[in-house]
Amino acid sequence: MSRKEDFLNYINEGYKTKGEFLNMGAAMLGDETITNAFVKIPLKTMNRHGLIAGATGTGKTKTLQVLAENLSEAGVPVLLMDVKGDLSGLAQPSPGHPKIDERHEKIGFPFDAKKFPVEILSLSEQDGVRLRATVSEFGPILLSRILDLSEAQSGIVSVLFKYCDDNKLPLLDLKDFKKILQFSTEEGKRVIAAEYGRISTVSTGSILRKVVELEQQGGDLFFGEKSFEVDDLVRFDRNGRGMISILRLTDIQDKPKLFSTFMLQLLAEIYETFPEQGDSGKPELIIFIDEAHLVFKEASKSLMSQIESIVKLIRSKGIGLYFVTQNPKDVPEDVLAQLGLKIQHALRAFTAKDRKAIKLAAENYPDSDYYKTSEVLTQLGIGEAFISALNEKGIPTPLARTMLRAPMSRMDILTPNELKEVIDNSKLIKKYNKEIDRESAYEMLNGKIDKITLEEEKKRLENERKKEAKKKTTSRRKSTRMNPILKVVTSATFIRSVFGILKKIMR
Repeated sequence: MSRKEDFLNYINEGYKTKGEFLNMGAAMLGDETITNAFVKIPLKTMNRHGLIAGATGTGKTKTLQVLAENLSEAGVPVLLMDVKGDLSGLAQPSPGHPKIDERHEKIGFPFDAKKFPVEILSLSEQDGVRLRATVSEFGPILLSRILDLSEAQSGIVSVLFKYCDDNKLPLLDLKDFKKILQFSTEEGKRVIAAEYGRISTVSTGSILRKVVELEQQGGDLFFGEKSFEVDDLVRFDRNGRGMISILRLTDIQDKPKLFSTFMLQLLAEIYETFPEQGDSGKPELIIFIDEAHLVFKEASKSLMSQIESIVKLIRSKGIGLYFVTQNPKDVPEDVLAQLGLKIQHALRAFTAKDRKAIKLAAENYPDSDYYKTSEVLTQLGIGEAFISALNEKGIPTPLARTMLRAPMSRMDILTPNELKEVIDNSKLIKKYNKEIDRESAYEMLNGKIDKITLEEEKKRLENERKKEAKKKTTSRRKSTRMNPILKVVTSATFIRSVFGILKKIMR
């Protein structure tokens, strides 16, 4: 048996699957694509999370696009974090190209151009279905972790949430939370201290500064109503294809705190909402986090701990998380260890530091008799990648250098008119894009403050009235005490005047 035939058997046996699968392309031996040596990822193991890594321009986004298309075709809804703004083309079919046909001829199956059901979402003021969540839904623990608060500060946040719960004060947006912070150390200081204990002004000032920092990154747009219901991510078109929800994030690349805030809240909400899933053979939802380093960039230790816990637990709900980044080292080791599927595009070795990073990246993949991984990592062409997945028994598949299939949809963005058409046809726009500003803690606390101010003004006026009355009483008493003296003085003056007149007459 030739080396080529041996390799074909090695791949076909290693990627053999009985259930549904995603066909990623054909394995390569050296620079040669081995036709029909298909690299197949079992749909059953897609909830085991994954990584798509590689240098800029090596094809990570197109790989993400291929995965999203195939998942949708298999009836699995997808959520894409579109940080660079180049995934909207999923809503239109590929125009085709001779190079695409040539690629697919090498792989061993024909190219089929298609468009896919797409929903455009927005976290900011960009067009699309608005995603929001209330401060109350975050809860004191998650909010404290996002703000990176100390234990004492977290305790204050818990007390304020309890006070608002007990007094039916809805915490909907950051305006509400800022107001309760102010109220707790000013007008409501005595009331809260009497029931829940004294609250430090220094601590609330520190918490407020961190809230303002989050607000400046766009948190004021994210917190509020109407809250997005995560069940709306799990929808299908009339042909049973999973909906691909594209969250446009092009304007928050410089706002990592807002991005990590949103991601953590979304994952926590999904984990709380979705039921435990048995061995169904198909994930409920797959989430792709592009530019994943933004999630971890400014995450505190407590926030990282929360993320790691959710990554470990959420797969039991049928949710798969896929991190897309330039280098595996962008993802914390504890998270990286949880990732079943790894797709590694080319890495560049320009410096000694780059070469060291490539060696470390190569260690994330199974050993192979057919590749020297650290060398091949620098030689992969555009649209080629190393793939290592989990088979249906959860065992890592052989490492395969893969000629990846081309996306069936457009490898470019939608025009403004096409984008408008997708958004206008959305069934969720009316549900979520109406501004709601119902009475909440801000207005209610202002009412309390007005009432307290009015009562204090009444007390002040009453005190002034009492002081004035006391002053008048004192004045009258003084006047009364002086009257006898005045009378004596007046009488003496009168007598002297009379005697003076008599003396003048007698003369």
